[in-house]
Amino acid sequence: MSRLRITLTLALAATLATACVSGEDATGQPAAENTGGQQTELRLDYAYYNPSSLVIREQKWLETELAAKNVKVTWTLSAGSNKANENLRGNVIDLGSTAGAAAFQARSNGTPIKAVGIFSQPEWAAVVVAKDSPITDVAGLKGKRVAATKGTDPYFFLLQSLHEAGLAATDVEVVNLQHADGKTALERGDVDAWAGLDPLMAQSQIDGGSKLIYRNAGFNSYGFLNAREAFITEHPDLVQATINAYEKARDWIQKNPDAAVALLSKESKVSPEVAKLVLTERTNLAVSPVPGADQRAVLERILPTLVEEKQVKTEQDATTALDSLFEPKFAEQAAKQ
Repeated sequence: MSRLRITLTLALAATLATACVSGEDATGQPAAENTGGQQTELRLDYAYYNPSSLVIREQKWLETELAAKNVKVTWTLSAGSNKANENLRGNVIDLGSTAGAAAFQARSNGTPIKAVGIFSQPEWAAVVVAKDSPITDVAGLKGKRVAATKGTDPYFFLLQSLHEAGLAATDVEVVNLQHADGKTALERGDVDAWAGLDPLMAQSQIDGGSKLIYRNAGFNSYGFLNAREAFITEHPDLVQATINAYEKARDWIQKNPDAAVALLSKESKVSPEVAKLVLTERTNLAVSPVPGADQRAVLERILPTLVEEKQVKTEQDATTALDSLFEPKFAEQAAKQ
């Protein structure tokens, strides 16, 4: 009998324990919510061409907001749109900042991303030559060596500029260098021109005397914040939190311009004069965060160039990608707040 009582007692304890695990405590009441589960990670990029990302990272708004939800926020530097797209494609980050043309090309070529927000309308790309260069226009680039980072807005800017001047990409020698290396190559005389990107371009202009021989704001394709499609499906709340933070950063920069200049200067290691030029003269933050008609119009103008220069597999791939690139609901929600 003693052994029987012990067996029954153990069985009863096991039953009660099972009831607790399945959602009830020993009294039959609902158990408290388990907040100690597996940690979720929100993986973001920051970039010197994306001042809002620098603000969000420094202010730690997302870390503070999401800590109670057991969400860890991590940051990866994007040296260019090409690197952001590589990290999105490789599942290294969940949301990344690129130029619109770069996001468009990536989706056209099979990267499963959607544009969930617009962080700026920058004039961050131009055609640059060294201070003593005799080249004065894009037509003068024929037969010359031009540094550019393929898969980024400066590269697409270069292609559009060449076409406008009656040239093709094959009329120049494109030297594929990351942005910082392109700047160095120009200033050393290793290349004849550079498809530049701010703030490096402004730094070369102010500190090195480099000349911007061709500017066209319409050839710049907006700043896109892109998310992996799987992450949008799995964690729409974290996508929304990120977009909300971007709107907060936009407002913060406009209300704290001197602090924003100081932050960009510190992070990108450029002078305050360079940072001020980038933020006050070449970055328009007063745009809708919702991806839509304005961005589509820019990408439609770029599409023929991408096809002609074989930057996408087929024109149909590009058209299909453009029709499915935008996911505006998160930015629409953020804009209401």
